[in-house]
Amino acid sequence: MAQTQVMDETSRGQSRLMEPAILPVWLNQRAISNRGYIGLWISMAVIIATFQLGAGGVAGLPLPIVIATIFFANLLLGIVMAMTADIGTEHGISFAVYLRAPFGTVGTHIPSITRGIVAAIWFGIQTYLGALALNGIFSYLTGFDNWVIWYIGFAVLQVINTAMGIRAVERLAKIAAPAIMAISVWMYFTLDGLATASGKDIWSFAGDAEISIVALFVANMAFWSSLAVDIPNITRFLKVEAGTKSFFKRNKNVFLAQFIALPVVQSWIALIGAVSFIAAGDWNPITVIQGQGTGITLVVLLVMVVLAQWSTNTSANLIPAALTFVNAGAPWITYAMGLVLAAIVGTLAMPWLILDHLFTYLGLYGAMLASLGGIMICDYFVIRKRRLNVPELYEEEGQFKYIAGCNPAGLIAWAVGGALAIYAIDLSYFVGFFTAFALYWVLMKHGSCRSSNRMSWCTQMMRSIWQPASTATGYIWTVRAW
Repeated sequence: MAQTQVMDETSRGQSRLMEPAILPVWLNQRAISNRGYIGLWISMAVIIATFQLGAGGVAGLPLPIVIATIFFANLLLGIVMAMTADIGTEHGISFAVYLRAPFGTVGTHIPSITRGIVAAIWFGIQTYLGALALNGIFSYLTGFDNWVIWYIGFAVLQVINTAMGIRAVERLAKIAAPAIMAISVWMYFTLDGLATASGKDIWSFAGDAEISIVALFVANMAFWSSLAVDIPNITRFLKVEAGTKSFFKRNKNVFLAQFIALPVVQSWIALIGAVSFIAAGDWNPITVIQGQGTGITLVVLLVMVVLAQWSTNTSANLIPAALTFVNAGAPWITYAMGLVLAAIVGTLAMPWLILDHLFTYLGLYGAMLASLGGIMICDYFVIRKRRLNVPELYEEEGQFKYIAGCNPAGLIAWAVGGALAIYAIDLSYFVGFFTAFALYWVLMKHGSCRSSNRMSWCTQMMRSIWQPASTATGYIWTVRAW
């Protein structure tokens, strides 16, 4: 046992593919329960930016149509999430590590860092919105007015919490989810009262802006397209019964969150944003209620702002961004360093400017991530049939080296799919997903992009440490009893 441990530590220090934060998660390290995962999604879905989706839709469409469109968009996206989630539940690996399979051990950095930057920017947007609300509330209560100070303090608090590990993130979600939902109910009735007082019926209101149902549908799919591809970062910590061969049994803790919690809560928060727009012409209900409120009202809003932005940023933005940076800089960039880097990148992107063009931003990055999702689904379910040689993912000269560490099939499919999706921006998610899926399949099946199956000392070493718990449909890595 001592010799194996020495080899493990030595390889981590020498290999650019290994760092503790991106190694497979053992079954006995998986701490998130079904209830905890649902709590994570409830807390993630309640974010200030979602208010803008509802308000943007109701500016040109009837409210029932807006809510139905948002619900079904998220339900469809939940199918993609449930499929990519299996990479984490079955193999215990992160998003960036898995991309070594379709893109190569070097090629993985191009799409994964792109996703990391998107996550970092979302962290900046969320932190900025939270800082504005915090500043407005405390300016009213104390007279202190400086959103930059609140931005820095709020960012540091979130980085520290995320650095404490997945258990700390889950505990925050368990506290945040019920509190956020209770406050959101209060917000809805407060705003509905404002609308009624001004003589407006929220359910019969019709705006005059030019908004199409298809554009709203695609925008809402793009909204969570980032987590649709990197959800393995979280599901690798989801509890799984050892030896489970059925896809449905293995992912039973995934389905309620993706098919109920996400679409229902997303639609509910968008509804509040829509009612805020109808009542006061402002998509941000926090600003509207703040203008009407007194001391106790502002305290309640403070709780809402802090918990909503904080719980979303830790699991949906900081963790994905940090892991992609760790994957690119291993073994020199640690998890803590990746978190700090994510916060810096998100701030330098000047999220206060991006927020003014949110739908354009959603369309552009959603197009690139949609094509990435198509490649992942094709590679994992069609090409590999959920079987994955996990040890080779950590081997520099192994199966996934391809051509100088890059798989042309993945890179070409991603570039073409993303470019066509941007060109057809109104249908970006569907164009990007299916184009990349089809092109990747053709190149892998009929091109010369297949990886080798050689086994090296690194593979042999990792197989002495890890053993499969499910050999029929893939690998769930667990500790071998020495």
